[in-house]
Amino acid sequence: MSEFAGHLPGSRDYRRLLIGLFFGGVATFAQLYSTQALLPAISADVGTPPAGAALTVSASTMGLAAAVIPWSIVADRIGRVPAMAIGLIAATVLGALTPVAHDIVVLLVLRLLEGAALGAVPAVALVYLSEEVDARHVAAAAGSYIAGTTVGGLSGRVLSGWVGEAAGWRWGVASVVLLCVIAAVVFLTLVPAARGFVPGRHRAVRGPSIRRRLAVNLRSSMQLALYAQGFLLMGAFVAVYNYLGFHLSAPPFLLAPAVITLLFLAYLAGTVSSPQAGALAVRHGRLPVLIAGTAVMAAGAALMLVPAVVAVLAGLIAFTAGFFAAHAVASGWTPVAAVPEARAQASSLYYLGYYAGSSLFGWALGIVFGAAGWGWFLGAVLTMCATALILALLVLRGGGRPVASA
Repeated sequence: MSEFAGHLPGSRDYRRLLIGLFFGGVATFAQLYSTQALLPAISADVGTPPAGAALTVSASTMGLAAAVIPWSIVADRIGRVPAMAIGLIAATVLGALTPVAHDIVVLLVLRLLEGAALGAVPAVALVYLSEEVDARHVAAAAGSYIAGTTVGGLSGRVLSGWVGEAAGWRWGVASVVLLCVIAAVVFLTLVPAARGFVPGRHRAVRGPSIRRRLAVNLRSSMQLALYAQGFLLMGAFVAVYNYLGFHLSAPPFLLAPAVITLLFLAYLAGTVSSPQAGALAVRHGRLPVLIAGTAVMAAGAALMLVPAVVAVLAGLIAFTAGFFAAHAVASGWTPVAAVPEARAQASSLYYLGYYAGSSLFGWALGIVFGAAGWGWFLGAVLTMCATALILALLVLRGGGRPVASA
């Protein structure tokens, strides 16, 4: 058994790990949501309603959701870093083909495959981090990784929106692919080889089968409650960002596309809140921070009911900050709470729920928006936040004590 106890803050490999995973998050999430700021343009170009255009986002997240468990198996066999590297390279190649697709079916298939390739990073990153970082600092390190995902989500949306308005949505998507090539190179250059997990040793000890590793997580009420956080909160989050552009381009707002794209800068609230949430979880416990993040998210959604741009912007900032705080805690908590031999599958199941929620509610709430309007749409979002909060209070109480005392 290796005596490696994990990298400590201040060490060279700790810094390389965090910076590498940060750029891995950028490369992943910029591609995943590159069409989201372009949905009104795609809708007009292909003649589809908002929910139809949103399928370009749902297809990628659906592919990711379907791929996270297979990627966890691959990572157990070939190693954490090689699995993430293969996924990022494949996704970037597929992403480069997307702008030249002139048929909506081909476009959706490419987005589905791109999402499946991208699944390698979220399926593996947090379990890799939990194995490579000293246990006392995993929560804070996970927050730094989540911050990278927010920068990726923001840069993909803003860059594609600005370029897309000037040159068309296809060039908007192409510009994001170029950004992701750069981020992927930084990731591959910096991220250190795993020391806390050795694939050959894992096979030699003949641990539990993949079916048993999945089953042990699916029988855990704590794990199921954590998966529900990702499913409900991510579903609500993606739905708001999918349909906010349609809402603000209509009366009484009538905002121009370039102005609407600027609202994606609210993502920076998540860049700040996710590492802060990780640090607060170390000091005060995971559950209080998870509950606080969900409550802030719900308050932001309620504020977006006010028909004024300032109120919508303030609500969006609070909504985004609250979501990423809750997600940073729940996603980092999942592998830590799992039995050691099933950590990769625990993290993969969390992301399966997370992106299943994105795919399902990112499309389905568009039907609510189209049929009943913004008020009922936000009512559904608030219901999802309340359900997640109640589940956390009922099931996770007692399991989220401060990390320093664990």
